[in-house]
Amino acid sequence: MHPIKTPKKLIEVALPLDDINAAAAREKSIRHGHPSTLHLWWARRPLAAARAVLFAQMVNDPGYETGKGFTRGVNKKEATRERERLFDIIRELVKWENTNNEEVLARARAEIRKSWEETCELNKKHPQAAELFNPAKLPAFHDPFAGGGAIPLEAQRLGLESHASDLNPVAVLINKAMIEIPPKFAGRRPVGPVPAGEKQTKMAEDWSGARGLAEDVRRYGHWMREEAQKRIGHLYPPVEITAEMAKTRPDLKQYVGQKLTVIAWLWARTVRSPNPAYSSVQVPLASTYLLSTMAGKQAWVEPIVGGGDYRFKVVVSEDGVKPPVTAANGTKAAGRGSNFNCLVSSTPIPGDYIKAEGQAGRMGSRLMAVVAEGAKGRVYLSPDDAMEVIASSAVSTWQPEGDVPSRLSGGTCFVYGLTKFSQLFTDRQLVALPTCQHATQQLPSFFIYNKWAPLLEYTDVP
Repeated sequence: MHPIKTPKKLIEVALPLDDINAAAAREKSIRHGHPSTLHLWWARRPLAAARAVLFAQMVNDPGYETGKGFTRGVNKKEATRERERLFDIIRELVKWENTNNEEVLARARAEIRKSWEETCELNKKHPQAAELFNPAKLPAFHDPFAGGGAIPLEAQRLGLESHASDLNPVAVLINKAMIEIPPKFAGRRPVGPVPAGEKQTKMAEDWSGARGLAEDVRRYGHWMREEAQKRIGHLYPPVEITAEMAKTRPDLKQYVGQKLTVIAWLWARTVRSPNPAYSSVQVPLASTYLLSTMAGKQAWVEPIVGGGDYRFKVVVSEDGVKPPVTAANGTKAAGRGSNFNCLVSSTPIPGDYIKAEGQAGRMGSRLMAVVAEGAKGRVYLSPDDAMEVIASSAVSTWQPEGDVPSRLSGGTCFVYGLTKFSQLFTDRQLVALPTCQHATQQLPSFFIYNKWAPLLEYTDVP
């Protein structure tokens, strides 16, 4: 067997770990534009770390080497200086704001190509040199356990032909969306219809990378949302902020008279109180009452108990007031396990009781809070009876089929009587899902009807 001459890689010698760690830690607080917003995934690798490690694996260390069938590199002093230059590239490469900085990426790609050309030169007499060591073609990258796709995504960003595979179909879908589809439409301008009221984009506008594809996704998403709004908008009404609501909530004064779009309804599962005196009361199983823990913007749910019943009120921090300590645990009992306390009577609710109630079909739900879209972030609102009435008015004609596995790696709901996938959704969700699916199926015919012929390149329509 003809030996392959492999120079020592930068990752085998040294890395600017402090800079890489700082950039990786910073990613945890970044949401906009981060792949983690596409779909949550277990043990997702930080993009900064993946990018740095891949670069260091591909770039040759500048240090002197001999005795392995070749001699290369520079003396210790020059190698230290050259490593520091490479470290500076990594320091810039791992910064979030440089994720798509072509100037920074170009420097990194140039170093990778330079190292590859050196490796090819060392192996030019290898019998398979034409196949394995072509200086004009960088080696391809394959991650057989791609998961959330951070590593193959960064390999592609660094100029490598990237391949990813995984047994989990969700992981496959994530990687298709991040790695397979965007390159096919790189540098192409959007062709979808501009939403009503928006200006037509200029021909000379920058559509480099996946910007054109992203704009098309936004436009088609806008059309689908408008279609869904026509069909089921009555089930998802906005919340009008009244002067009465703002009396006890100064943060709502700026919204008085406005109708805010709701982005989430927060519900709690309920069971009958085990206390015979309150057996008619459906008490909440809430693991926390905290809605926002951000400094200066703390918000929590405050249960108001009286007359053998209760209601929920949302409280927003003012003048540095912090939520009560008990808000962190909701109705959850101390210790491990699925044990709770009755909100009305403080009677303990053991996990076995909750499971028995669920299996008997007596588990319900109660709206705890509403989250709306504000001018500078989320607005948390107290629920009212009308909101629950609207949610319960949804009548679904479709249900997903299939049984929930009795054991799941992330926990199970089977023991609580939720044995069918259809039981994991509210009626309103079961109306919304097929509505969105139907709108998606209408997209091709809708665009053809409106003579947007270029879109055919984006679809599988014959």
